[in-house]
Amino acid sequence: MAPTSTPQTPFGRVLTAMVTPFTPDGELDLDGAQRLADHLVNAGNDGLIVNGTTGESPTTTDREKADLVRAVVEAVGDRAHVVAGAGTNDTRHSIHLARAAMEAGANGLLVVTPYYSKPPQEGLYQHFAAVADATDLPVMLYDIPGRSGVPINTDTMIRLAEHPRIVANKDAKGDLGRASWAIAATGLAWYSGDDMLNLPLLAVGGVGFVSVVGHVVTPELRALVDAHIGGDVTKATEIHQKLLPVFTGMFRTQGVITSKAALGLLGLPGGPLRLPLVGITEEETEQLKRDLTAGGVQL
Repeated sequence: MAPTSTPQTPFGRVLTAMVTPFTPDGELDLDGAQRLADHLVNAGNDGLIVNGTTGESPTTTDREKADLVRAVVEAVGDRAHVVAGAGTNDTRHSIHLARAAMEAGANGLLVVTPYYSKPPQEGLYQHFAAVADATDLPVMLYDIPGRSGVPINTDTMIRLAEHPRIVANKDAKGDLGRASWAIAATGLAWYSGDDMLNLPLLAVGGVGFVSVVGHVVTPELRALVDAHIGGDVTKATEIHQKLLPVFTGMFRTQGVITSKAALGLLGLPGGPLRLPLVGITEEETEQLKRDLTAGGVQL
């Protein structure tokens, strides 16, 4: 049985884009992944994104991706949505990953804009539609032009929203004006993909977050969204402002790097990174400690 959802919040409200734990020798750590997934759900996540960029998907094999989905689904059961990253810049490969994720038990798919190739909008439309056609799973688009090189234009979003299985968008475009128009025009469930903009996106119609800082502050993110939904904008703003050092500190360098460093500080599974990502220096670790402590994280 899948966790509770509504058309307005098909994947819940608070999701963490989970790192992929590795063993000290760099192999997939499925036991660590299960322990981390259980911790994050217990902390208040409605869902987990696995095999996303924060999960180092560019450097994990197709077999590792499927094994990770199975392990996380087994760990969290019906307590949370397990949404599997299936997007690449190769439509056929994306379809393969989508089907493998469904077979492994995923509750949904995250499909990023094809990167590097810079396809035109018609190419984006056909790519997303083909992946959505490949399984029965609900799809969350992932619009991040800073990494993909191409935005999903609002007109394309409107066309994609007509697909019965494309139900949401993870917005990392950093443009509240475009987001406002697209939310109004598409009816898609809009999730913030930029932690610093979590509260502003709620204000223009967003329903929740796909968060990196959720690795360390899920209860605070839950309190923020609950306060906003409950009409206590003052409290939501206070939480947002309290978390500013965390938002800043977790993105002083690449988010996977700091997430694994922060998990290490908290004694949680994470492990090393796979090249080309590298760990932070001692100086950067001390700065991260200061940032997290300033934001209320108990180390």
